[in-house]
Amino acid sequence: MAHFSDTICAPASGSGGAVAMIRVSGPSALEAADSVVAFRNGTASAAKGYSLKFGSIAGVDDVLVSVFRAPHSYTGEDSVEISCHASPFIVSSILELLFKAGCRLAEPGEFTQRAFVGGKMDLAQAEAVADVIASASATEHRVAMNQMRGGYSAELRGIRDEMMQLAALLELELDFSEEEVEFADRGRLMSLCSSAREHCSRLSESFRLGNAVKNGVPVAIVGAPNSGKSTLLNALLGDDRAIVSDIPGTTRDTIEEVCVLNGVKFRFIDTAGLREASDAVEKMGIERSYAALEKAQIVLGVVDGTTPSAAAEGAEIAAKVSDGQKLIICYNKSDIREAASGQSGRCAEGVPAAASAVACSISARTGAGLGGLRSALVASAGPLDGSETLVTNARHAAALRAACDSLTLVSDGLGSGLSGDLVAEDLRAAIASLNGILGEDITADDVLGEIFGKFCIGK
Repeated sequence: MAHFSDTICAPASGSGGAVAMIRVSGPSALEAADSVVAFRNGTASAAKGYSLKFGSIAGVDDVLVSVFRAPHSYTGEDSVEISCHASPFIVSSILELLFKAGCRLAEPGEFTQRAFVGGKMDLAQAEAVADVIASASATEHRVAMNQMRGGYSAELRGIRDEMMQLAALLELELDFSEEEVEFADRGRLMSLCSSAREHCSRLSESFRLGNAVKNGVPVAIVGAPNSGKSTLLNALLGDDRAIVSDIPGTTRDTIEEVCVLNGVKFRFIDTAGLREASDAVEKMGIERSYAALEKAQIVLGVVDGTTPSAAAEGAEIAAKVSDGQKLIICYNKSDIREAASGQSGRCAEGVPAAASAVACSISARTGAGLGGLRSALVASAGPLDGSETLVTNARHAAALRAACDSLTLVSDGLGSGLSGDLVAEDLRAAIASLNGILGEDITADDVLGEIFGKFCIGK
């Protein structure tokens, strides 16, 4: 990443609006603003704390400038934010003037990296900034906001601080090893290790749920050819995303689309029809269907409810679902059944014998029953209200698993009477894993570059 002695600038607003904002941060930010903007009253350099100043940029635009003196800014540095009309010409003209004033274009994530290095937030909070920006559902937003505001970090620090106190006692014992003094209560340390390991394990296991919140709860739409899977996907999305045809085997590969239902993001995976096939390409599609079924959190089994074998097909899908998955069987084409029987209402096939299975009668073509199906999907997704701490970052999940492994070694060492120096080493490794999440032992430019390089330019 770049040197923090530079003053950086970049657009910090998206395209398409009426107003744009350009952020400037660094040691010469206030002077750069004064050289570009003719303020009606005073200068940015003379402003104190927070202030708003109106000014003009000759031949370009009238602007409103927010002035933030260090450390009262997002980055902790002197900063200004120039609000102007969103014309691409105006934005590029102001940037060109800032470049002439000694600023350079910010790299992706550089503003947030400066906030991290300047102590305005820890690394977990900094990474959550990108999640807040990218959040596409109410639940995803709540989880990201909790992390950005430090709730997740406070939980980690609570575990780490207790471990550090006991690590200090173990280190003290090592200093007085010849006197055979024992400062650390072994029973207390065992209890702490058990509690900390359980806490770290719970957080690491929450990654499955957190990943679903962030990337969408994976829902595999499976069933026989021509059961209406692609029609159902299009109906749920409200768009003709998948090709619909009466020809069996039309869908030969998985199609993934994201949809938000009641504030929960779902990732629907339309699959090739499950059947015996001789065509090599269709066989590959069916293999991918089974792979998608195995990885899904929710299996949406679509059955042609007009056929005599509907119940058997539902049971066949149920047999492929594991204990950890939720199953919803949709008996499709209820409109045809009703037209044939002259009766309306729920299909009679019922729920196949499978854990967490529910059944519903729908018509993907007319939309009948889709409201109940959406409610069943949200219920099957589980408690995704964002109120509990969830791990949504794969790097954090790996670090928490490493901490669990180290704490297991600590517990085993204490139980077997292992020497204090070896136990202390394992305890330090557990602490280092948590520090890695908070960013308190990460300084290498390549590591920080990998993390912040995924951010947008203006953040």
